[in-house]
Amino acid sequence: MSGHQSIYDFTVQDIKGSEQDMGEYRDQVLLIVNTASKCGFTPQFEGLQALYSDLGDKGLSVLGFPCNQFMNQDPADNDGISEFCSLNYGVEFPMFGKIEVNGPGAHPMYRFLKQEAKGVMGSEKVKWNFTKFLVNRDGQVVRRYPPTSKPEAIRADIEKLL
Repeated sequence: MSGHQSIYDFTVQDIKGSEQDMGEYRDQVLLIVNTASKCGFTPQFEGLQALYSDLGDKGLSVLGFPCNQFMNQDPADNDGISEFCSLNYGVEFPMFGKIEVNGPGAHPMYRFLKQEAKGVMGSEKVKWNFTKFLVNRDGQVVRRYPPTSKPEAIRADIEKLL
C-alpha cells in the first residue's frame, strides 16, 4: 500500500523542530509511545525512563511522541512539553515534536505502526495516551500495548529482543 517496509523509512521532527531520520535508530529495539503531560497515565514517564536507564546501553531506545488528540491532555508547545518531562520525570530519552496519531492528519509513521500492530479486535486507532509500540532491531513492529500496560510490565518482552 504505502511501500513502507520498516520504521526506518520515516522522518520525524524532534522536539526542537529539526527533521530526524528514523534510520538513526537502526539496530536498536524501540519502544514508541504517544505521550501527554496531563493524563492519568503521565506518571508512566517514570517507568519509561527507568527502562531507558536500565536497558539503554543494551540497545533500547524509548521514543516519546507528544499528542494532544485525547481530551487536550498535552496543550503546551514543544518547549513546554520538553521542560515538563525533564523537570517532573527526569526524562532523558528522546522526545519528539507534537504529532497526530489518528485521523486524516496522522503522522505517516503512526499509520505504519497502527497497520503493523492492530489494537483490540483489529482496530487500528490509537485509543489513548501512552499506547506503546515495540519495534525490533530490524525495524519491524512486534507488538502494541494499551495505555494500561505499565512500562515495567513489558520489560521482559523488551529484554527478549535485546
